[in-house]
Amino acid sequence: MGQIGPFKPESHTQNLPNPIRTRPETPRNLLASRFNFETRRQEYPCLSELSLTKIIGIDSSPLRIHRTISPHLPQIMEFTEAYKQTGPCCFSPNSRYVAVANDYRLVIRDTFSFQVVQLFSCLDRISYIEWALDSEYILCGLYKKPMIQAWSLTQPEWTCKIDEGPAGVSYARWSPDSRHILTTSEFQLRLTVWSLLNTACVHVQWPKHGSKGVSFNKDGKFAAICTRRDCKDYVNLLSCQSWEIMGSFAVDTLDLADLEWSPDDSSIVVWDSPLEYKVLIYSPDGRCLFKYQAYECGLGVKTVSWSPCGQFLAIGSYDQMLRVLNHLTWKTFAEFLHLSTVRAPCRAAIFKEVDEPLQLDMSELSLDDNFMPSNYDASEGYISVRYEVMDLPVALPFQKPLVDKPNPKQGVGLLAWSKDSQYICTRNDSMPTALWIWDMQRLEVAAILVQKEPIRAAVWDPTCTRLLLCTGSSHLYMWTPSGAFCVCNPLPGFSITDLKWNIDGSCLLLKDKDAFC
Repeated sequence: MGQIGPFKPESHTQNLPNPIRTRPETPRNLLASRFNFETRRQEYPCLSELSLTKIIGIDSSPLRIHRTISPHLPQIMEFTEAYKQTGPCCFSPNSRYVAVANDYRLVIRDTFSFQVVQLFSCLDRISYIEWALDSEYILCGLYKKPMIQAWSLTQPEWTCKIDEGPAGVSYARWSPDSRHILTTSEFQLRLTVWSLLNTACVHVQWPKHGSKGVSFNKDGKFAAICTRRDCKDYVNLLSCQSWEIMGSFAVDTLDLADLEWSPDDSSIVVWDSPLEYKVLIYSPDGRCLFKYQAYECGLGVKTVSWSPCGQFLAIGSYDQMLRVLNHLTWKTFAEFLHLSTVRAPCRAAIFKEVDEPLQLDMSELSLDDNFMPSNYDASEGYISVRYEVMDLPVALPFQKPLVDKPNPKQGVGLLAWSKDSQYICTRNDSMPTALWIWDMQRLEVAAILVQKEPIRAAVWDPTCTRLLLCTGSSHLYMWTPSGAFCVCNPLPGFSITDLKWNIDGSCLLLKDKDAFC
């Protein structure tokens, strides 16, 4: 993890290569830029005793990307060393801190200096952490105990412990005012609202789910909570000031899967379990505005997501299609199919990850073992990767789901909108190595990224149109409307399995199995 700023001698920095760019007249004819990678003594203190001076002709950067200035220009990146973690890691909402679970300890670091700000010791191994929206408090879920502990950054001596007794705790979350904690008991017996200001608590009986089924509107005044009683699903609306039930209405679902407020707080979307395709739009007063059912007699909805602008509702289904509804008439205005073979006419650029061994003569250099990248083989040379633009037709790797096992790996399992709502990326779980990027202005696929390994995570930059993804390898992959490129992680044995942006887009956290940076 790192940040933009003046050059720091103790940090590793490198100019990011220009991405493969698309010529305006032919979107599929791209140029791969070349750049020079020069190692200087003052830039890399670890090379002070080495005679390495210059390596020319590398097509892709051997450094991992952290923070960038512009997705269209050569960029300066800074990154930290790897730090140990054994659980969740997340940025604070104000972007100043990063919280890391390390067994029983909760470590709070400053995002920019990476110095330890606070260190808290919990009563058991940390399973879950979540920041309050004001970034003053943080809770830890000790689900094996089970209990919840909360801490204050401004008052380190203050602490809070929540124990539901025999009922247990399956999940916990903050309220929008950062002064209440909502916990769900085991077996969904009740949802409890705990106040940090006094000892009062409020119970909501029979919540439908543990970690799902609760959504707050944008201004934080109301909470929608799914409940089930008498074999029927309900939505309860609670005031986040008094925590009184303001209203309750039944929903037409067989087995409600989840719900979510729209970004403009005008409606609530509710969708059914995969056993029945049903998406329902309700007004806050309980009126059903629209009922959408694309088909019957098959596995239904898998993912649902509002666009940041609130004008579109994307629905990913088990039939490998992405459907987009508009917020005015709630009619489908776009349907995108994930084909296993892409044929002409198709204006999208299809990028395929390929190996690129670099034959570099380092026999006369005395390199420390800590300097050599984890993917360097002395007999074969440095193994780099790059994107290669494919010619149509292209057959994408396809995995037929097993019919004798539950939860088949098919359908749209990953769905994410860009900040400006112009692009949406999807992954069809039957083709786990391919990431599709759709253009909502032209209503067509903009690009397809074909990786060597299944895609673990894909996240959009919260400040600009830039997509990053990882596959569990030592490489990080980026896409912008200008093109795509690959970069490599320089830390030995560090495989990128997850990505997290902080809210202002200044830092990117890369996570390995037992480390992060």
